[in-house]
Amino acid sequence: MAEEIRDLIEKINQEGIRAAEEKAQTIEAAAKQRADEILKKAQREAEEMIAAANEKVRREDEKEKILLAQAGRDLLLSLRKEINAMLGRIVVTEVRQALTPEVLSRLISEAVRNYSAGNQSDVMVFLNSRDQEILEQHFLSRLGEETKKTILLRASEEISGGFTISFDNGKSCHDFTDKALADYIGTYLKPKLNRILKEAIKE
Repeated sequence: MAEEIRDLIEKINQEGIRAAEEKAQTIEAAAKQRADEILKKAQREAEEMIAAANEKVRREDEKEKILLAQAGRDLLLSLRKEINAMLGRIVVTEVRQALTPEVLSRLISEAVRNYSAGNQSDVMVFLNSRDQEILEQHFLSRLGEETKKTILLRASEEISGGFTISFDNGKSCHDFTDKALADYIGTYLKPKLNRILKEAIKE
């Protein structure tokens, strides 16, 4: 009897150990599967985070390139504008210096001969007071003799150099002021200047 009890206890023990081992294997397999899932998820999330970081860096780089390109264009436009303005100031200064009373006298004489043919109205010339005074003192009589016209000189505060001339008692005027002549010259020079700037940028 005692031997049977021992056999039964041993059998129960063996079955218990086997059941425990099977349970342990099941738990271990489940734990391993869960660990694999966690690892894969972590790898996936890490890859997504790296991809997102790379995309952010790419966008930032692209944005920075766009901003740099825009800043470069703005700088070139500002530089071109400043150079054109400087060119305009230089041309105005040079034209103003070139329009001496002697030159004005010749220009007025040419304008009267070329534009007033057949027109019986007096010729009205508007210029600054300084040039008006010099022309009246030294050139007005000669202008009248050369053109066979009555030339009336009028001072204008709006004119710093050069003159405007009217052949219809002031209804319309031809503009030969320093600013008008500088604009005309500048229109011719600016395309050349722009080409020079573009060539300089290419280099």
